[in-house]
Amino acid sequence: MKIVTWNINGIRTFGGRIKKALDSLDADIICVQETKVTRDLLDERTAIVDGYTSYFSFSRGRSGYSGVATYCKDSATPCAAEEGLTGLLANHEGAVGCYADLSEFTNEELQLLDNEGRAVITRHRIMQENIFLKMLITHLCQDKIQTVAVINVYCPRADPEKPERKQFKLQFYKLLQCRAEAILRDGSSVIILGDVNTSHRPIDHCDPSDTDDFEENPGRKWLNAFLRNDAVSEVTLTDVAHRGKFMDTFRYFHPTRTGAFTCWSTLTGARQTNYGTRIDYIFADCQLAKEQFVAADIMPEVEGSDHCPVWGQLRCPLLPSSKAPPLCTSYLPEFAGKQQKLSRFLVKMDHKSPQSDVNDTLPGSQEERENIDSFAARNIAGKKRILPTDSVVPKGKKTKTAKPSSKPQGSLLAFFKPKLTNVVPPTEATTRQCENASNLDKATSSLNSHKGSPIIESTVKGLVTDLVCDGSPQRSTSSPTEVKPSKAEHLTPQSTVGHAQKGLSLRFWKSVLHGPPPPPSCKVHSEPCVLRTVKKEGPNMGRQFFVCARPQGHASNPEARCNFFAWVEKGK
Repeated sequence: MKIVTWNINGIRTFGGRIKKALDSLDADIICVQETKVTRDLLDERTAIVDGYTSYFSFSRGRSGYSGVATYCKDSATPCAAEEGLTGLLANHEGAVGCYADLSEFTNEELQLLDNEGRAVITRHRIMQENIFLKMLITHLCQDKIQTVAVINVYCPRADPEKPERKQFKLQFYKLLQCRAEAILRDGSSVIILGDVNTSHRPIDHCDPSDTDDFEENPGRKWLNAFLRNDAVSEVTLTDVAHRGKFMDTFRYFHPTRTGAFTCWSTLTGARQTNYGTRIDYIFADCQLAKEQFVAADIMPEVEGSDHCPVWGQLRCPLLPSSKAPPLCTSYLPEFAGKQQKLSRFLVKMDHKSPQSDVNDTLPGSQEERENIDSFAARNIAGKKRILPTDSVVPKGKKTKTAKPSSKPQGSLLAFFKPKLTNVVPPTEATTRQCENASNLDKATSSLNSHKGSPIIESTVKGLVTDLVCDGSPQRSTSSPTEVKPSKAEHLTPQSTVGHAQKGLSLRFWKSVLHGPPPPPSCKVHSEPCVLRTVKKEGPNMGRQFFVCARPQGHASNPEARCNFFAWVEKGK
């Protein structure tokens, strides 16, 4: 049995390659965090993957935020599955159960803790090695088969600018511990895996800011009480350390490995210098970790996210359930292929029109691009037959795309419809050509009288180019009558000026319009710096500064970013 956890930082980035990504991990149970997808944005190719059953938990408060999902191979189909930790979302048969005493939480707190889609629990049947041998000898019944509960979690991050999120994170930790220990007391083994958002020991952090206060972090204090550290002697262990019922499987097999990080900042390119933290874990109850786990490690070579996967291997085989529990996404009405009730179309739903869906998706996300492309293709294909021709416009119909709209915001279709070209009447075109021809003659004579000045010469030639380009009428490919080329079109600038004069004009405008000054070089590497902007609220918000262009790293690493810093002076 192999399990994997991975914070994928957006499941829609996989697109149609989700099965390939899952198969490459080569695991029976794959838990992903930060899916950033809500139920209305979940597509079938992500929810229904051949060879797997999936179980999702969505954020109910914000779109494109948080979310976890557990993918199980058909050979590892769980016997029960449940969304959340409180039990408030378990309104179906097939839930995991084993709820703890949550009297210290208010109902409002419990609802908020399960409202962000941060946990999915699946229960699996396993055949432990010693029981498997007994079955071969004494033919024991299946009621002796053990179960293991896999808790997939994405713990909150304590935002320094939002003090209330720090308390929310600690409450989530407490709720997670209560539920895990309740399942453990019920007789099932427990595995907790996911993004815990706290590095446990100084060895798990690239550069602890202050080692003396490192252990004073509330999240680390909770981990000290939650985990058991068998590597420390009993003399140095406190009573708090003795209470832990779970073990960090990675540190169980690699107690002294350094530089084993699972998360890096993409903004500073810290992955290149391995300047990160280890905040993704696989926890297991002590008995399961010692008796069944055979290996655990990280996979820093796997890219695609700011996190890397973490895997664990157990010696016990899995026994698949004959039927997936009700939480499985294949049972959702939009994927089950069943006829939906008429009341579903009459009640007020959260679904919006296709146009609003495009506007409400995450900026720059893959789903947004797919929605816009498919939406535009349908509308162009459907409206091509009713569009008027470019030269003939019906009197009774409005052509909003042909004229600039006076409204502050136009329709999205205006970006995809072909623009109608104004056709100049023959009389007006003839008059304009004559005027341009006379203007062209004047410009040419003026050019001949100033042959000695390259600046004036290039400027006049630019005027000639403008006259020729502005004077030639625009043609419409769909117009039934073709406009003949005017005389001015035969007097092209290339025949009189040439490419050399264009170069003079380009140099003239470059001398007039100065670009930004070149960036300074850092003092250590003598390399051009990069320009950054302060986005944090405060007196310096919006100001720009230069820093070393190299990726962030430890101060002792000569290949990492140096400490060069310089504000951009105003007016430059």
